[in-house]
Amino acid sequence: MVFHLKGIKSLAVITILTSLLAGCGNAADNTSAANPAGSPSPGNTTSASGGLVDKVKADGKIKVGTDATYAPFEFVEDGKIVGYGAEILAEVVKELGVKLEQPDTPFTGILPGLDAGKFDIVATSMTITPKRQENYLFTVPIAEGTAAVMKHKGDDSIRTVDDLNGKIVGVLINSGPVDALKKYNEQLKANGGGFKEMKEYVSYPDAYQDLAAKRVDAVVQALPAMSQLVKSRPDTFEIVGTIGDPTYLAWMVRKGDTDMQQYLNRVIIGMKDSGKLAEMQKQWFGFEMKVPDEMYSIQD
Repeated sequence: MVFHLKGIKSLAVITILTSLLAGCGNAADNTSAANPAGSPSPGNTTSASGGLVDKVKADGKIKVGTDATYAPFEFVEDGKIVGYGAEILAEVVKELGVKLEQPDTPFTGILPGLDAGKFDIVATSMTITPKRQENYLFTVPIAEGTAAVMKHKGDDSIRTVDDLNGKIVGVLINSGPVDALKKYNEQLKANGGGFKEMKEYVSYPDAYQDLAAKRVDAVVQALPAMSQLVKSRPDTFEIVGTIGDPTYLAWMVRKGDTDMQQYLNRVIIGMKDSGKLAEMQKQWFGFEMKVPDEMYSIQD
């Protein structure tokens, strides 16, 4: 199946600065944009004597925020968080030489937990969006995150993404695909159409359950994760196509924790250069994804 990307806007790829002192402005969906760029947010736990990396090493542990309901990126198997992101995180923790603390946290609690200092980093697949870029620092991308539309298998009323007119469409609350979905709905409205309802969920499994039961007509989420779901349940789900701009997924830290951002970038880029990241993508997704090598920014 070939998917065509629509409405590609101007995308800016920003080269990594050697020091990364200026960082890359990122924003939480629920954090004020009043924080000065590069200054620690209220929940920043960086010690006065050193950066966050030094503090994590001194504490002997790293506290990680993860929503493990996003297979094959992060999911729970036999009581343990596994997946593509989990394998990247294992490399991060190994080089730090510390203990991993990674409670499975609902998506709605991830960014507030980072703000409050409950987590040192967010290692769950977050779409890079302009809103998040205002107050957070993203790592280099770890995967593609373009929004895709999935329908119930055999639903002939939805043959293309344009057929979402008058439909109930499900999406994860506060997720990256929400922005793409809202913009697409505005395009449909401009042509006299629009969704019947955009239903937001606290977890994707809930959305999938409603789609399987035909309580919603379609679900929108990142193409790589959706591809795996369709592969595992081909008699139930089917991908229609993609909407919005091509986007990417990355991890996040608080503004001011540029040393941790640098460290994470070094590990991720090292895995990419060695070919390990491509091997992991083939293992977990069945294909290799081309993502930018540098810091990535998307403009409104």
